[in-house]
Amino acid sequence: MSFQLSSEYTPSGDQSQAIEKLVRSLEAGNGHQTLLGVTGSGKTFTMANLIQRVNKPTLIMSHNKTLAAQLYSEFRNFFPNNAVEYFVSYFDYYQPEAYIPRSDTYIEKDSSINDEIERLRLSTMGSLLTRDDTIVIASVSCIYGLGSPDDYQNMMVPIKAGEQINRDALIGKLCELMFERNDIAFGRGNFRVRGDVVEAHPAYLESTAIRVEFFGDEIERISSIDSLTGAIIERLEDYIFFPAKQFATPAEKLKVAMRTIQEEMHARIAELESHNKLLEAQRIKMRTDYDLEMMREMGFCQGIENYSRHITGREPGARPYTLLDFFPEDYLLLIDESHVTIPQIGGMYEGDKSRKTVLVDHGFRLPSALDNRPLRFAEFMQMTHQRVYVSATPGAFELVNSRPDNKSYIDVKTRPDQVGYVNRKKLRIKPSGAEESIESFAVNRAGFPLVVEQIIRPTGLLDPVIHLRELKGQIDETIELCRQRVVRGERALVTTLTKKTAEDLSEYLKNTGLKVRYIHSDVDTIERVEILRQLRAGSFDVLVGINLLREGLDLPEVSLVCILDADKEGFLRNDTSLIQTAGRAARHVHGECYLFCDVVTDSIQALLDITASRRVRQQAHNEANGITPQSVVRPVQESLQVESPDGKTSSSTQFASEDETEYNAPNVIAQLEAQMREASSQLEFELAAHLRDQIKALRDKQPPAPMPAVRYQRKKR
Repeated sequence: MSFQLSSEYTPSGDQSQAIEKLVRSLEAGNGHQTLLGVTGSGKTFTMANLIQRVNKPTLIMSHNKTLAAQLYSEFRNFFPNNAVEYFVSYFDYYQPEAYIPRSDTYIEKDSSINDEIERLRLSTMGSLLTRDDTIVIASVSCIYGLGSPDDYQNMMVPIKAGEQINRDALIGKLCELMFERNDIAFGRGNFRVRGDVVEAHPAYLESTAIRVEFFGDEIERISSIDSLTGAIIERLEDYIFFPAKQFATPAEKLKVAMRTIQEEMHARIAELESHNKLLEAQRIKMRTDYDLEMMREMGFCQGIENYSRHITGREPGARPYTLLDFFPEDYLLLIDESHVTIPQIGGMYEGDKSRKTVLVDHGFRLPSALDNRPLRFAEFMQMTHQRVYVSATPGAFELVNSRPDNKSYIDVKTRPDQVGYVNRKKLRIKPSGAEESIESFAVNRAGFPLVVEQIIRPTGLLDPVIHLRELKGQIDETIELCRQRVVRGERALVTTLTKKTAEDLSEYLKNTGLKVRYIHSDVDTIERVEILRQLRAGSFDVLVGINLLREGLDLPEVSLVCILDADKEGFLRNDTSLIQTAGRAARHVHGECYLFCDVVTDSIQALLDITASRRVRQQAHNEANGITPQSVVRPVQESLQVESPDGKTSSSTQFASEDETEYNAPNVIAQLEAQMREASSQLEFELAAHLRDQIKALRDKQPPAPMPAVRYQRKKR
């Protein structure tokens, strides 16, 4: 195994020292280390160099799909000769099964699976079981239940040219792997048979199928072919077929599982009847009997994951199998934007449990459904051994735990008796009560720093200059500051506290002659991407937003950030938010951040102190090395807009309005589907179910497609 980093760049700025310190810490066996890298310092390139040096299978976790996709693209370019995989939730839309007792509303599970993401997930599982040089970029979906890796591995079917096996035996094995025969529509997860030739399209390959040619009861040739044209790509000596589904289970285990499911059902019915819950007992009997019948006849049922504890043979309460089980024992974990990702990991279990407990209590699911769950935070930590937290603003958890004498971890929320946290500048370690600065606390007594700072940017850029202004007249001054940037051809960001304020301010700024747009969580995801693209392209100059102007926005043209009402302490104005928001101007040589406030809060003071100390170090480095700061230059991505037949462009997110006399039904359905997904993501299940019913009604009302005109001729005798 060897990770081969391919890049025209070499480590520069603070990257070299950061890589060396992290490698030494990992080689010393430390379980926690933090890379504190400022915005624009090239943390991703440092991570890539770290993977090459440590040379272990690596899991990189991100807190959302968008950032995970960005990392996936970058690491594929860094490691073209290694297996770089992408593992995120494969649902385009997911509404979980739920029951709302107060209105007696049962909402059935509804989802839309993205076939391409499912292919990538299957590819990830296969690579982890067959290759050591694997890098997986994943969202927090990797801590959710998955099939057993042992079952998955035991079901793999290796074949080899010259092997004695007849055609029908191979077909039987493909069926056990959940491949489906389809001689007409040959797609992923299908196979077809033509005489002595069997062609199978593995579910984890995009456009490549495998052709197996027989001579009697012997495999004569194995070839990889183009699944569309059938043209031979390469001759193979051997090949391994993986299961076509993520939850693959041998038939023997499924039979045992059905028996234990039935036993649990009878026990649960007796328990409910003993408490005079006759309706709930009837519900669970009807549901479970139906599911068991489906499993007997089809090998699966809707919601089969709720029986995963029985299928995998786990004990009640045991943790589920997840993607982490597919990794070898010794692997490297990199947690990107750890100040967001770590709390997200910790919050997954309780939310899932509360929803399923209601289903179990009211007879919609057996108690074993509670064991189909994400990992608890303690279980996640037990399954990871060496972790690198990556963030420009690491949280208390990362800083407190990044020390060499920490054999396990300290949960700063559940163990306040041991750890106190004060304003990012001081850490109070109890019971001694002694305070230490972050710098002194983060240094290993043996000489290995476990919090590694990456302050110097390869571009030589300094942190943005921070200016404080009074609240009185903040709008007028913001207008003037934005006008100055427009004259220089630069862009500006303005952050507010509420959606209504963002919309009203955007409208007001338009009346002053500025080209302005707003962005917040009510704006469709695709439209958000398009708005950001238009900002970079210069279609408008000022973007007003709330919390979306923080992590993950790469806007090199932005030189000004204005934070209105900066002294309103809270989630949107704490030290982490202020540092991240100010960092949006860190990719421009003229970067400045204006904070409008009447009081210098602790969070504002933390931003001032950190920025001042970093600028001193950055300036000294530039002077010592003769570096002239340069703005980041990056091409603008292509537009997401589509061109209509008349040559006019329109956004893909525009739909017909209700007051139009005529409208396009498919577009209205698409609009309702977007609203349904948004409602589900906000856990507004009743609204999502109502929208789902509206969509169904609209689809039922659509007239059928017209029949094609057919010319009939009388047959001549």
